[in-house]
Amino acid sequence: MAGLPEALVELQELTRRLRRDCPWDREQTARTIVPHTIEEAYEVADAAVARDDAKLLDELGDLLFQVYFLALLLEERGQGDLEQAARLVHEKLVRRHPHVFGGIEAETPGRVRSNWEAIKRDQEGRSGIFHDVPENLPSLLYARKVQRRAAAIDFEYPDVHGALADLDDEVLELKEAIDVAREPAPETEPDAHVFEELGDVLFAAVNVARRINVDPELALRSMSQRFRERVERAEERASAAGETFADLSLEAKDAYFDEAKEEFR
Repeated sequence: MAGLPEALVELQELTRRLRRDCPWDREQTARTIVPHTIEEAYEVADAAVARDDAKLLDELGDLLFQVYFLALLLEERGQGDLEQAARLVHEKLVRRHPHVFGGIEAETPGRVRSNWEAIKRDQEGRSGIFHDVPENLPSLLYARKVQRRAAAIDFEYPDVHGALADLDDEVLELKEAIDVAREPAPETEPDAHVFEELGDVLFAAVNVARRINVDPELALRSMSQRFRERVERAEERASAAGETFADLSLEAKDAYFDEAKEEFR
């Protein structure tokens, strides 16, 4: 820990230098920087999910620089600085952990989360069930956050089996809607009822994910990456056999895909 204050100050000085001397950094605003901040946060998540500690360390540095830069922009506008941001979050974390810094008992993570919601409502003046839920969150995370707020007032299924049963019901309703509307032609608007039913299925799936402590955004991203790797490997196998994967029949594609799945197991 001896070198931490020095390293943090050096990064702050570097941030100021770049803001002053780099033409690109001089032109940035909070709105132009935030897309990079979001990208860096996703890269941190990707490294964590991949359990790549070296990459995680590197990506954390990139994300930390984003924090420093945004804090510097606040300072330039006279609206705060990095020290104030650190003190505010320190104060917030102490306030929201009375089971650590006070006399409140919370023996389970669920109880801790319930306490957090009560503190936000009673001590921080946040009103309404869905207070401060950013509408620009990725839709899967937005759904999970909305569900968590409802769960904080005990408006949810008693257990994961109730959530699973709801998912089964929603899938059945989607099937029925598709049977009535039939599959649309490519690049045309979906049937309105099918659109709603699919939304219900996705919302119900997020609810199941929440109950089993799975981040739906990360789970879907991981599955998409696995699918991509398997298809690319299937294409390589086809190419090694002198065939063009895209030109094969569906049955032949499936055969190469199944081989790739086995290889990755």
